[in-house]
Amino acid sequence: MKTKIYSLILALSAVSAFSQVGINTTTPSAALDVNGTLKIRDTPMVTALPGYEIMAVNQGTFQVVKVDPQVIIDAATTSSATNTSVYSAKKTTGISLLSLGLFPAGFRAVNFLAAERSVGSAALFSDTDNTYTIPSNGVYNVGFSFRYGSGLQAAILTNTPGIGIFRNRAGVGTLIDSRSFSGLTVPLVLSLTISESTIASLYTFQAGDKISFGLTGSSALDIGLLGASVGSFYIYKVSN
Repeated sequence: MKTKIYSLILALSAVSAFSQVGINTTTPSAALDVNGTLKIRDTPMVTALPGYEIMAVNQGTFQVVKVDPQVIIDAATTSSATNTSVYSAKKTTGISLLSLGLFPAGFRAVNFLAAERSVGSAALFSDTDNTYTIPSNGVYNVGFSFRYGSGLQAAILTNTPGIGIFRNRAGVGTLIDSRSFSGLTVPLVLSLTISESTIASLYTFQAGDKISFGLTGSSALDIGLLGASVGSFYIYKVSN
């Protein structure tokens, strides 16, 4: 008789050991299935993640799983490093200057092409009007550099030639920044123009603004020297 009782107890223990337990559910789908909230009164604090795993909840099945902290770190790093507004381009050959009715007197845009980009999506730049289109409202870091010819020319400071950044906002054009080429005079010998300049600053733009990069006072420039010229620009959003 005792043998039979012990056997029954062991059998019941085995069933309990391998069964699923449900709280607020009659159909548990895990070893412990809690249909409700959970409170933990006291948990120890750790000061570093190595050696630990993070618990996460699958929003579809509500199953709790372990997650390596590095997975979360990598995801956050990837997300923060993605800036879809980043774009840069450099043009060393085939440079010409373009005129549009919106441009102020003396300004002509460099014919940058999407194929000349070094970083960024080609979708941000239009070969139709040679402009970068602002993807969203915010503050952008913009840099533009241009070397006219060899960078050192006989005096061409008439009409203050230099470089400029132009914005077309819904058909209204504005030269938002410019830098003139600087001059160098050697008394009784000659006057030279240092025909290389750079703009680097922050600007507030609106989505849809079109940005052109070009030369100011361009009527004083020798178009033939453009074949030995080099231009580059970069632009990316830094803040909302």
